[in-house]
Amino acid sequence: MAQPARHVRAADEQPPLDPAPAVDRAYNLHRARRRARVEHRRERRRARLRFWIFLLVLVAATITLAVVIWKEIQRLFGL
Repeated sequence: MAQPARHVRAADEQPPLDPAPAVDRAYNLHRARRRARVEHRRERRRARLRFWIFLLVLVAATITLAVVIWKEIQRLFGL
């Protein structure tokens, strides 16, 4: 046998949700993502620069060491 439909009283109804906080949260989320993307790009650029500077210093130190060693070899063996 069929049951009668339930009637929800007006006092039990949930108030309608205000979309403003959801919009604000979404806006802040997208701003944070954009900020993170920009910061990641900036950090990547800095890392590249640090790499090339380190490589340049390493090559300069290697050349300096090679020249010093070559001069010592010349001095020791009279070349």
